[in-house]
Amino acid sequence: MTSWIIAPAILPAMTAALLISAWRRDIQMQRLVSVVATLALLGIAIFLYHLASDGEARVYRLGAWPAPYGIVLVLDRLSATMLLLTSALALAVLAYAVAGWDKRGRHFHALFQFQLLGLNGAFLTGDIFNLFVFFEVMLIASYGLMLHGGGARRLRAGFQYVAINIVASALFLIAIGLIYGVTGTLNMADLAVKVPQVEVGDQALLKTGALLLLLVFAIKAAFVPLHWWLPATYAAASAPVAALFAIMTKVGAYAIIRVFGTIFGADAGALANVAVPWILPAALLTLFVGALGLLASRTLLDLASFSIIASMGTLLIAVGLFDVDALTTALYYLVHSTLVSAALFLIVDLVSERRGQTLDALVPANPISQSPMLGALFLLTAIAVIGLPPLSGFIGKLMVLNATYESPLAWLIWALVLGASLMMTIAFARAGSIIFWAADGRTTGPTWANARVEPMVVVALLVGASAMLAVFAGPVVEALHATAEQALDPAGYIDAVLGGGQATTQAPGG
Repeated sequence: MTSWIIAPAILPAMTAALLISAWRRDIQMQRLVSVVATLALLGIAIFLYHLASDGEARVYRLGAWPAPYGIVLVLDRLSATMLLLTSALALAVLAYAVAGWDKRGRHFHALFQFQLLGLNGAFLTGDIFNLFVFFEVMLIASYGLMLHGGGARRLRAGFQYVAINIVASALFLIAIGLIYGVTGTLNMADLAVKVPQVEVGDQALLKTGALLLLLVFAIKAAFVPLHWWLPATYAAASAPVAALFAIMTKVGAYAIIRVFGTIFGADAGALANVAVPWILPAALLTLFVGALGLLASRTLLDLASFSIIASMGTLLIAVGLFDVDALTTALYYLVHSTLVSAALFLIVDLVSERRGQTLDALVPANPISQSPMLGALFLLTAIAVIGLPPLSGFIGKLMVLNATYESPLAWLIWALVLGASLMMTIAFARAGSIIFWAADGRTTGPTWANARVEPMVVVALLVGASAMLAVFAGPVVEALHATAEQALDPAGYIDAVLGGGQATTQAPGG
């Protein structure tokens, strides 16, 4: 059974290589192979999620080398949840892309599969250096996807995106060097054993490495003030690419949970919970700036981009508490926000298609009342993003408020969450009234009668997933509570990776 753990990394890698070598000029074959491979990936993710549901961490050792010397992939509830979410989102985005977006540039499907390789590898790796490697795979593939279709705007945004990520990569390598220099290992389980044993004289260096890692993950998660790259990047990308990128910021959140829950958690001795003082203040600021950005948005793409920043602020408020109930809340909100953010970007594309040269600008022009289904989907997605009843966003925000009730900053958290929700309501109400009600001429894009049905169905399924998260909130929260318990209790993770014992190497100076 453990041999299946490597499949989510191997399958997209082989698919991408096959697409480039065999069918690079045959778009129909590329579509068929990519869709079949992504369907298979979803099936594998479902199987692995079921396998991990017994609460046992499982390890795949590449080359049969024992940890901490060899490369390991680790499957537990947390990584299985992220794999399932990624594959489900990928299939929905791919179904939207094959309706026409994939023909606007070269190698879309190969880059898409490489992106899945980076995402799945990041969720499975049990080694910080290989986390860096998979981050780089994601960066290269995402840069190619963002430029898909060309254009000066995408090129400018792509330059900013690559520049900030090169800086993040350099900081990541420096952090890795500091941590390895102090502990002599980069295996996460081995680090969890070594970090509490580090001598007092080396603790400052190790803390520096840990906080540099937090800075890198904060860039990936679009923490304010490190968020500035996101609005331009997501607004410049094509609709299906931006929808897939909805999971990218969650990789940063996952890395914070994994690294600072397993290595620098409550059992890390002098470095216990080293990230906690930083995450909550940054999350509150991120939520506030995201909500302000929503109010200031002049296009639907800006609205969608800043909604991701606001959602990351809400998510990371729960992550920053680092207790089981709060992490359960964070995971529920992570799943919810990924799905509805992707749906919002796809809706923006459908709206732009129907408004002619006005595209997604929030100005009165080209009413699209001919598509009542699109208006209904926009309304439902806005309700989910804002956190109004009855969809999953409402349950997620209630859980955030409940999880923070006993925090010393509860009054500030509640004020910001509720205030931000009001600001988001105003922003989406203004956008909806301008796009669907304000009239200045006639629609120049496709009408409801001749519109493509498949993209609308994809959006409806994503919005429906938010509804299902609300309907089945009980069992979903129960499963995520077990996931949070396992993530914050690294003993099982350590035993699985190190074979039931501690590593044989000693930290330098130990």
